[in-house]
Amino acid sequence: MSGNILEVKNLKVHFPVKGELIPKNVGYVKAVDGISFNIGYAETLGLVGESGCGKSTTGRAVLNMLKVDSGQVFFEGKDILKSSRKELKKIRRDMQLIFQDPFGSLNPRMTIGSALEEVLYIHHIRDKNERQKRVIELIEMVGLNKNYLSRYPHEFSGGQRQRAVIARALAVKPKFIVCDEPVSALDVSIQSQIINLLEELQKNFKLTYLFIAHDLSVVKHISNRIAVMYLGRIVEIAESDELFKRPAHPYTKALLSSIPVCDPDFRKNIILLEGDLPSPANPPKGCRFHTRCIYAREDCSRKEPVSVNLGNGHMVECHLYSNEEED
Repeated sequence: MSGNILEVKNLKVHFPVKGELIPKNVGYVKAVDGISFNIGYAETLGLVGESGCGKSTTGRAVLNMLKVDSGQVFFEGKDILKSSRKELKKIRRDMQLIFQDPFGSLNPRMTIGSALEEVLYIHHIRDKNERQKRVIELIEMVGLNKNYLSRYPHEFSGGQRQRAVIARALAVKPKFIVCDEPVSALDVSIQSQIINLLEELQKNFKLTYLFIAHDLSVVKHISNRIAVMYLGRIVEIAESDELFKRPAHPYTKALLSSIPVCDPDFRKNIILLEGDLPSPANPPKGCRFHTRCIYAREDCSRKEPVSVNLGNGHMVECHLYSNEEED
């Protein structure tokens, strides 16, 4: 199927900051501050950046799981932010979430079988035999034995728990899944198994992923395109191979330079970012990255960069390119 399953336009999510003495708003944390992107059917868009840049907030916002200040989120052409509760419940079948912490997302008092069956019941699959049959299909689909259905979350390893969480996300046959750092809490050897499982499921069921991570090397293997996020803004987005071969934004270059290399004789030119990540409650004026950028100029602190198309859908927000565009 051609076209986009998801289109996000100028999305903003600001969290109020309360005063210490007087309980009133004294400012806002601009977690997501005007981002736009789209995802095609059966495509994986990787979303990467440092902790605190707004990745997870973006994932929850596109699922309408938290209050959005402004913007639009179109799922199959329908703005879900304007959907009624009844309409949203129907949409929920097609949009699911895989959490970063599998143990925290499972009820410790429920067996894995009960957790899977509960999802089916909530979405009006009320025939018990049908539910139990589907639960067995799900657990085997993610590489676990049906005997595991009677076990509790604490009886599983981290990788097995994440497989169970993936099975729960697939229970109602969704079309789109937000994967919120699904492998960051796992050992490296287990990470590759989960990535391979997600790719296999995507191929078999034509799934679409928004894959959130802070590790570019992980994102590269599963993503068709990659969006780089910094302090509430998407500063660069491109095809996966294009981004790794020709990174444009200084922040992207710094992230790529930090990826470890297995060859001990290879010497990388690592770009060290000076200073801490600025507070999203008080982001720098102009380009948000200029306080840590080695290419920063005077105009970088005065005006925000515009998004420039470098060709083939490679977009970047940086004055190094916007000035060339103006000339």
